[in-house]
Amino acid sequence: MEFFDVIKNRYSVRGYNQDPVEKEKLDKVLEAGRLAPTGVNSQAFKIFVIDTKKHKESLLKIYPKPWFVEAPIVLCVAMAPSNTWVRPWDGKNISEIDGAIVMDHMILAATDLGLGTCYIGAFKKYAAVDFLELEEEYEPLLFTPLGYPNNESSGPGRKTIDELVVYK
Repeated sequence: MEFFDVIKNRYSVRGYNQDPVEKEKLDKVLEAGRLAPTGVNSQAFKIFVIDTKKHKESLLKIYPKPWFVEAPIVLCVAMAPSNTWVRPWDGKNISEIDGAIVMDHMILAATDLGLGTCYIGAFKKYAAVDFLELEEEYEPLLFTPLGYPNNESSGPGRKTIDELVVYK
């Protein structure tokens, strides 16, 4: 797929079939996350690959929507804010920015490979921390199911360029 086709074709998938994700495709998705840029190249993240069949009950405690566990895999990006660059002029820790870039790289790679995803940021943090058995320095930032969609995009439309862009 051409890059802009990938961007146009990506949508929040809320329905997956049970077909397994091929290892080669999973490896490419993970490689896209590994290659994502981070502030001062801190790479202060971990990517968790979670088997939904083995961990369905635990995953539903983190995000209780049935479609969340339909895909064969759930990915989680966890960040170590204490190891992430902080802007010296205002003290802004860019951990969440870095983690969003990592997840976005993986989600766009997944789309290019014909896989579906959905950003999940509204999850139960402490259930995730317990399940992932995170070291104290890490905190979960984003989840996404990863699998083959069983539906087509039915999401809301997008605003126009004129509604979103301001020229100064």
